[in-house]
Amino acid sequence: MQFITTSFDELTVQQLQQIYKLRVAVFVVEQACPYQEVDDTDLMAWHLRGLDSTGQLLVYARLMREANQQARIGRVITNPAVRGRGYGQQLLQQAIVQIQALWPSTTQINIQAQHYLDRFYRGFGFQPVSGVYLEDGIPHQNMILTLN
Repeated sequence: MQFITTSFDELTVQQLQQIYKLRVAVFVVEQACPYQEVDDTDLMAWHLRGLDSTGQLLVYARLMREANQQARIGRVITNPAVRGRGYGQQLLQQAIVQIQALWPSTTQINIQAQHYLDRFYRGFGFQPVSGVYLEDGIPHQNMILTLN
């Protein structure tokens, strides 16, 4: 898998369509959660894409810089056609690496994790910093990863 990190302005129309199609298919349709999936954060975020040799989008995450030397990972997604192959782990590892490359002074990475993925994120060192709450009808929790 090839990983590419791109600003919004550098994405082609086809690449953006590929991202939105996958995000809506999973976050809105599969999870039966009608919400405004495409938002203004896309304009400021860095878009991390994992592609196969044909250019098919396998995994995706959105990377954002926050105040106080913090960053955020959002919209973490694996294409349903390739789930269970370890691509999600590769994506999260790459997201952490890319944040450190984009913003070397980052000391903390934040994530609003779907609660059922608690063990997955803990495997990378993320720790919960909130109780479980509903966001758009789906249980979530805030988690942080402290960087050295």
